[in-house]
Amino acid sequence: MSDCLLMLRNERWKRVRSIITPSFSAAKMKEMCPLITTATNTLLTHLHGRAESGMSFDIHRCFGSFTMDVIASVAFGTQVDSQNDPDDPFVCHAQKFFSFSFFTPFMAVLIAFPFLTPLARILPNKRRDDINKFFINCIKKIIRQRDQQPVEEESPTKRPVQTQRTMTDDEIVGQAFVFFLAGYETSSNTLAFTCYLLAEHPECQRCLQDEVDQMFTRYDSPDYSNVQELKYLDMVISEALRLYPPGFRFARDVDEDCMVNGQFLPKGATLVIPAGFLHCDPEYWPEPQKFIPERFTAEAKANRHPFVYLPFGAGPRSCVGMRLAQLEIKMALVHVFRNFNIVSCTETKVPLELKSHTTLGPKNGIYVKFTKRSFVEGQSSSAAEK
Repeated sequence: MSDCLLMLRNERWKRVRSIITPSFSAAKMKEMCPLITTATNTLLTHLHGRAESGMSFDIHRCFGSFTMDVIASVAFGTQVDSQNDPDDPFVCHAQKFFSFSFFTPFMAVLIAFPFLTPLARILPNKRRDDINKFFINCIKKIIRQRDQQPVEEESPTKRPVQTQRTMTDDEIVGQAFVFFLAGYETSSNTLAFTCYLLAEHPECQRCLQDEVDQMFTRYDSPDYSNVQELKYLDMVISEALRLYPPGFRFARDVDEDCMVNGQFLPKGATLVIPAGFLHCDPEYWPEPQKFIPERFTAEAKANRHPFVYLPFGAGPRSCVGMRLAQLEIKMALVHVFRNFNIVSCTETKVPLELKSHTTLGPKNGIYVKFTKRSFVEGQSSSAAEK
């Protein structure tokens, strides 16, 4: 973990960031779309079964399996079905990997005193070492397969590790955490929170379904380009991220002595930015506890300070995997709301109980019911109900 991009500083951070950034370019996202679609199809099969049962279920757990499958394929070239095969070695090691809380007291010490970071590598930790070994072996296998494959036949699943030779083994595993942070837990949490909010606000759900239905009159399936056209979907996701920011706090170092609003900040100090608090400041967000997607129209965003909304951080150290997170969230939601209605039930907790470890998530899952949408004469059920 000490070699994760989030923990690196200065020249070493710049070097690793420059290596990993191309893995999240728009071109790479387009290449990943078929892999995300494959994982989405597996998700839909499972959700159809849930809808047919008529029973409530934990949608957060389902999305966790979906995002695990996505990360396995796009980052490691490994096909898994974590929904039906939770004992798969990749799934088990990945879950152990992410069970480490980033905001443990030891990690807080490393953030405050970065010169102590080498201790994270020296101190014995069998669990950490076993996980590191597993992912190092996964990545080395991908590199060997890529080296044996002609360039013109190279698979998109091999390309994310294309430049990893310039990083140490520990740095490679550290960057695996970046993929997990971008594509696994933050994405599954945001997907679950968004579905919860739309179950509680059926009028917003109908608006989203209408937009999705209109998209399918123009395109056969969602991809990186056409999901960018869905403005209401973007507003819904943005508002969900405001209410439930996955990175509810993050840290920034002070590089030189400075004064900010009359407050002296000494060089070397670490500032913790409470994104969750900024997202609920009534000065910028009237009725901040309400779910109002229209807060994110183009006009509303233009009239608001950009740094009061920080779901992915800001500046040079903003989340490098933001594109991946947004893409898998949008593609999953398009398919979900094309096929289903989501309704709250007696098991739905209002308000939700939350936990805050590595990221902000639901404490005891999010229970909802799914019903299949009916389409009459080319018109969606949501439109027919109006």
